[in-house]
Amino acid sequence: MKLSLTSTIFIALCVTVMAQTNETNSLGMHNTPKLPSTIFDWEKLKVTPTTNGVRRDVLDGPTATLDKLHCHITTLNPGQTSGEPRRHLQEEVIIVKEGSVEATVDGRVQTVGPGSVIFFAANAVTRLRNAGSGPATYTVVYFLTPLTPRE
Repeated sequence: MKLSLTSTIFIALCVTVMAQTNETNSLGMHNTPKLPSTIFDWEKLKVTPTTNGVRRDVLDGPTATLDKLHCHITTLNPGQTSGEPRRHLQEEVIIVKEGSVEATVDGRVQTVGPGSVIFFAANAVTRLRNAGSGPATYTVVYFLTPLTPRE
């Protein structure tokens, strides 16, 4: 059977698309659609109650240059913590929106207020605590790249 040039090109395109669909990223997961440009309105973010305050999930998925980009916003009630100190494999950036946040990084403690930015390096042992008498709200952004350590 002899294939026309058009048929050959069509088959080659189908094979390419199928191969790309079955590729996996550096996390070993099947590729999912890349996050598109989006605007997230604070008033429209879903508020999810937690045991220590509330959480607003913003985004979580691959981008054109990252295996994963994640962002959420946490509001801690007075005296509450983000949990027990724990080691994060990825780097994180935390931006304080309101309140007083006590950041613990590898045993060092510092308290910061609105507008402050906290950077947690990969493999740091971290914890956040609301050190004030009102709510403490902060945005967490982290990302995974092929260089992010894996357990």
